[in-house]
Amino acid sequence: MTIKPLILAISVLSFSANTSAASSELVQDTKQASQIQKQHNTQREAGFALTEKEFKAQKNALIAERKKLQKESDELSSTFSKNEQSLATLEQQLHLETGSLGELFGVVRQTAKDLNAELKNSVTGSINANNAQVINDIVEAKSLPSMTQLTGLWQTMTQQVQASSALELMPVTLINGAGHRSEINTYRLGNMALVGDEGFLRWDNKKSVATYYSQQPDLAPSVATLSDMQQQQVMMMSVDPSRGIMLEQLANSPTLKDRLQAGGVVGQIIIVLLAIGLLISLFNGVRLLVIRQQIRTQLKDPTNIGKNPLGRVLSVYDAEQNRSVEALELRLLETIVDEQQGLEKGLSMLKLLAALAPMLGLLGTVTGMIETFQVITQFGNGDPKVMAGGISMALVTTVLGLVAAMPLLLTHNILSSQAESIRTILEKQGLSLVAEQAEKETNKTPMGMAA
Repeated sequence: MTIKPLILAISVLSFSANTSAASSELVQDTKQASQIQKQHNTQREAGFALTEKEFKAQKNALIAERKKLQKESDELSSTFSKNEQSLATLEQQLHLETGSLGELFGVVRQTAKDLNAELKNSVTGSINANNAQVINDIVEAKSLPSMTQLTGLWQTMTQQVQASSALELMPVTLINGAGHRSEINTYRLGNMALVGDEGFLRWDNKKSVATYYSQQPDLAPSVATLSDMQQQQVMMMSVDPSRGIMLEQLANSPTLKDRLQAGGVVGQIIIVLLAIGLLISLFNGVRLLVIRQQIRTQLKDPTNIGKNPLGRVLSVYDAEQNRSVEALELRLLETIVDEQQGLEKGLSMLKLLAALAPMLGLLGTVTGMIETFQVITQFGNGDPKVMAGGISMALVTTVLGLVAAMPLLLTHNILSSQAESIRTILEKQGLSLVAEQAEKETNKTPMGMAA
């Protein structure tokens, strides 16, 4: 019984010793780990403290930089405000000092533009045009011109004024209709035109060449006439003050030939009918004039019977004197009717042509309008030149028809009056012959009764 408790006590002591040894080791390990952790925390705290110092230093540096920049911004803002006030004061002073120079600049610039156009289009553009660049600078300027530019403008204007009043002989390059170039002498009429041997010349200032206008006006000058003018000889000549605009319009104006061609086939037919009617009128007019002269001569000498209507009436009377009054009257009436037909020969055709001409004109009008509507259908009505052909034909044929009808009607009326006058003379003479024959028979009857 005593051994077991002893063994148990020994075991308990042994376990206690082992447990104490283990606890000592655990405590030792725990202390070591705590020491290591403490050292690590100390190191971390030291790093955090260093980082905070750096951040504070950077913060302080940034705050200082911000204050510096804010100070500079305030200084610049103050300077800007002062400059702005100074600029406003200077602008007001400039406005007061310049006064009406702005309007003067507008006038100068407009004058420079007009002078620049003059230099480009006028025949005097190549004469003393050394200041052309100065003029261009004034036109393109956005500020007040300098004194040099104003002087150049004044000199150029003076040169152009002097050139516009001069009649000068100058050589130019001429391009003829075939495109060949040649050097000729021309006269410059101020700044209006160039005159060559055949009349006015169209001047191309860009290419410095001249060409003749396609159509010259009446009394167009030439080099010879202007040479005579310089010799104090007064003469009449045409001048174009518009510097070629009127001459170009003259070239574009259609001539009578162009207008007649615009009438087309119908217009040509009307012209042919007019020519035929005028020939018939001329022939009948001359024939009736000769007949009237022959009748006047016959009336002066009735015994000398000639070859004229009145002479033929008298010859019938001489041949039919032995017939009765009624028979003689009928024979004379027959002769007068035959002569009337001869007198009115061709007048019916003349009347027909006078009536036919306006009808053909109306036909041409309708034809021209049909052509115009066809062109409108094909090309629209946006370009009037496309429709001009048909409208011209319609109008020209109408005019031609009326122009042809009026003289034909007038000549028909005149010739009819002349023929009627001659017929009246023949009838009067015939009636006088019948009356004479009746008197002879009346005288014979009483004598026979008396016997």
